[in-house]
Amino acid sequence: MTTVALTRAAGGNDELAARLGAVPGIETVECPLIRIEPFEPMQIRADAYDWVVLTSRVGADLFFARLEGEAPAVATIGPGTADAVRAHGVEPSLVAHVSTQEGLVAELPRPAGRVLFAGAADARPLLARELGADVVALYRTVDERPEAFPDANLVVLASASAARALAAVGVRLPCVSIGPVTSAAARALGLEVEAEAATHDVDGLVEAVKLAASRGGSSPS
Repeated sequence: MTTVALTRAAGGNDELAARLGAVPGIETVECPLIRIEPFEPMQIRADAYDWVVLTSRVGADLFFARLEGEAPAVATIGPGTADAVRAHGVEPSLVAHVSTQEGLVAELPRPAGRVLFAGAADARPLLARELGADVVALYRTVDERPEAFPDANLVVLASASAARALAAVGVRLPCVSIGPVTSAAARALGLEVEAEAATHDVDGLVEAVKLAASRGGSSPS
């Protein structure tokens, strides 16, 4: 049996846990390494923009909760973010094929016009720099320090923030990463990336965990 630690913020691991729990030989344990702290509610008017860029489910939900008036064309990073946008009744005009800021910048039509990026306060600045985007910080991610990290064979990292938090805890277990940015952050911190999701979503993580589990051992005793 392979035990997999899931490290997203509380409430963010449910779908992945259910999917992995249905895979023979894999069990999961939740150990959030980050938490989401939304900033004080504010009204956002975006109708003066040509595009709004959203890069996470959390960012999409907070943006639409604060939106006043109509949204411009929406560009997203990641199919999960796109699904969150659709849940608010909006079809994204662009879902980047490569789920990174670089991928979105490469695919956004030029000239892009006025662009608004709404997301985490600690997001990488590449979008704002490359697109001249205005930035609205909706939330921040804060490290969680568990009293004890669970016995596990693998750790799933769904963000660079989770990689930094894992390194701070001092745990050195093989990791499964959601994508290249998270993988790069993990390796820079001395973490071992055993597998990386080919698609940066739950489907990709499930397949990457299955691959990593096939290479590893059984549950720790």
